[in-house]
Amino acid sequence: MDTEYSIELLAEAYKDCRRHKRNTDSALRFEQNLEHNLIELHDELSDGTYKPGKSICFAITRPKPREVWAADFRDRVVHHLLYNHIAPRFHARFISDSCACIPGRGTLYGAKRLESKVRSITQNWSKPAHYLKLDLANFFVSIDKNILRELIAKRVTEPWWMQLADTILFHDPRQNYELRGAPRMLDLVPPHKRLTNHPAHLGLPIGNLSSQFFANIYLDELDQFCKHKLQARHYIRYVDDFLILHESPQWLNAAKAQIEEFLSDRLHAKINPSKTILQPISRGVDFVGQVIRPWHRTTRKRTVNEAMRRVSTIDSAKLYETANSYYGLLCQATHGYHQRILLSNVLRKRGHTISGNLTKIYRRTK
Repeated sequence: MDTEYSIELLAEAYKDCRRHKRNTDSALRFEQNLEHNLIELHDELSDGTYKPGKSICFAITRPKPREVWAADFRDRVVHHLLYNHIAPRFHARFISDSCACIPGRGTLYGAKRLESKVRSITQNWSKPAHYLKLDLANFFVSIDKNILRELIAKRVTEPWWMQLADTILFHDPRQNYELRGAPRMLDLVPPHKRLTNHPAHLGLPIGNLSSQFFANIYLDELDQFCKHKLQARHYIRYVDDFLILHESPQWLNAAKAQIEEFLSDRLHAKINPSKTILQPISRGVDFVGQVIRPWHRTTRKRTVNEAMRRVSTIDSAKLYETANSYYGLLCQATHGYHQRILLSNVLRKRGHTISGNLTKIYRRTK
């Protein structure tokens, strides 16, 4: 038993976990008998008998079909417990150009940081340069857990916390899960992207905090290679999408070959050739949902079209929250006013009043 673990840390993890999940069925069930459930979970963690419970498997179709594995609320609390304790030591190692699942480093951070790199290498758009955009093939379902375990063990030296990390990492949700939704929805997910079609030592379940955090640990090896071995000054990554900027397209092609060799040897990963892009920066750089062009940054056209489609067809009871979420997304772009006009026109037709600066809608009154 690790002396740094206490029930106070478990209670703190519970508060973090319920922040965005409080109204879910599993969270409400856990909260109905909160003290008993926390003490019971604490006892299991203390004596080493804790085992993850049943997961929920379902499919989503936007932006593309994916298989999602959601852990039970009780297990999510344990994920937060581990994350709260070991994440700071890994975050201190991560490079500043690594985004996603890091406090303060979301999509807006990634877009702004890339824009500053673009302006740096082109000297405020006065000189030509190129960018290489790469994407890992079937990333989450192809992560080698044995390699990942080795990377975690380098920095988690406490036996109790390492054992907890092993329990979460090597848990196979396919052994005990409940299927939600129509089975035909899962048929929309390509077989090579389904966790159920891979061996037990490969793949992390999409949908858990631990999976996102572990993925960053896994790809930190790629970050360190690109920054220190390739000497790629203008490099940035968001989950498994990453970009390198350089004046020479020949240098970028050579870098791509070295990256492919490194990924194969060190991480047993592959580049998705269908999503590889090498072109001049002046044509626009599409990254984290925004397109960076000379002197302006806009939201990706596909996202805008999807926003207008959804607000024009969604049920009225959900329109207020959905529309304001899209306004928040469009406001992140420096030149998104015209796109907000298009969204506002659709909402006006549905009888809603829009704020004067086109940043939010108001609830309809009877």
